[in-house]
Amino acid sequence: MRHVTTDGPLAAHTLARGDGTPLVLLPGFPIDARVWVDVVRHLPVGRTVIAVDPPGLGRSPDGEAVAHALGAGPEPSLETSADAVAATVRAAGLDRVVVAGLSMGGYVAMALVERHPDLVAGLALVDTRSTPDDDPGRANRLRVADAVLASGDLTELAGTPAMQLSPVSIDTRPELVEQVLAWIGDQRPSGVAWSQRAMGARPDRTRVLAGFRAPAVVVVGDQDRITPVPTAEHMMDVLPDAELVVVPGAGHLAVIEDPGTVAGALQRLLERVDRGTAA
Repeated sequence: MRHVTTDGPLAAHTLARGDGTPLVLLPGFPIDARVWVDVVRHLPVGRTVIAVDPPGLGRSPDGEAVAHALGAGPEPSLETSADAVAATVRAAGLDRVVVAGLSMGGYVAMALVERHPDLVAGLALVDTRSTPDDDPGRANRLRVADAVLASGDLTELAGTPAMQLSPVSIDTRPELVEQVLAWIGDQRPSGVAWSQRAMGARPDRTRVLAGFRAPAVVVVGDQDRITPVPTAEHMMDVLPDAELVVVPGAGHLAVIEDPGTVAGALQRLLERVDRGTAA
């Protein structure tokens, strides 16, 4: 990836530079900004694009250090993540951006809309949901967090590609399975545990979407088993100004299974935002 800065609380990777409304990309769990690189390659040149690593993942500091820098409480939370993204984006000299969040990045994007609405000119929610975990899901997150910290390794996440990729990708594109496993293997157990606990504590943000008045797009793989199409439709039901894009043959990682389709959805959103800004 291109130039990385740590002027703000989080590591920010500048993937492109140009004019128009900048695009900020937030990755999913348990990976980092690299998951967005193929999507950016499909976008037209001439726009600033920044991908931000989550607390404790990629090249960002641990969640505890991020929270301390922000004066936030010690408990892991997506609110801390959102505040850190906002501070990082502003440290890069940007004050109005389109935010695209994949899975956990979508949770952070919705928290960003709630806590820093002046920053978000457009919103892309990719393979994510606005509702919280149910009790078994929350308990499993806490179990995984405890296990990775106790063991110091990430063997608990070995089955992640099987859940995140579509069955077709698993059968015919072994390079994607290897890539996801390699990205996971690069992460720190402390960051994985922090993210799991933060996601487990997240509230329902459906009402936040209902109040979002800027352009939006909801993208979902038609084979997504983690946040399936009905969860995308639930968000579409409340967003006032949104496009739904269902990606054929993709699972929870449409951004690497079909980056061209995801890039097309983002480009249409960016053009809508740019037109509104010019008006």
